[in-house]
Amino acid sequence: MEITVKGKNVEVTRALRDYAEKKVRKIQRFFEGDMIDAQVTMGIEKGLHIVEVTMQINGLLLRGEDKTGDMYASVDGAVDKIERQIRKYKTRINRRLRQIGTTLVEAEFVPEGAGAAETIEEEEARIVRTKRFAMKPMSAPEAVMQMELLGHDFYVFSNAETEEVNVVYRRRDGNYGLIEPEF
Repeated sequence: MEITVKGKNVEVTRALRDYAEKKVRKIQRFFEGDMIDAQVTMGIEKGLHIVEVTMQINGLLLRGEDKTGDMYASVDGAVDKIERQIRKYKTRINRRLRQIGTTLVEAEFVPEGAGAAETIEEEEARIVRTKRFAMKPMSAPEAVMQMELLGHDFYVFSNAETEEVNVVYRRRDGNYGLIEPEF
């Protein structure tokens, strides 16, 4: 397992680095093999300690972020969010990982302190609405304007320059992002 710990506008002490690495290594127990790359980014913004953990496991991407008043608590929260994602989507993750020859370790899915009779309920995500619409070619700035006019947080459009389907979205910092898929 390769773990990279970075600081954004904050000095990452040795103790903090060791703590983050120890917590992130806990995730490895869910997976067979060691094809795991993890990146931990720590920062302070508006008095909040922000930790973002991004893990790539055999091509599968998991991400957890937490903001608290304490950096150690934020590390705990981000790792806990990833563990909850793994538990919630274990069937789908297993299906994806089986395609590349590995699986989740099933024994790890009993929560700490739970009896043998207790199990974790898995909620199946449901698509509750399907929407179809015509896409006319437009530029990214036009798509941003259209998104703003509709009051949405994202907008799917056909990029006039590349003739590809792109997505513009509003970022948390108030700016905009552009997603250009690669096939």
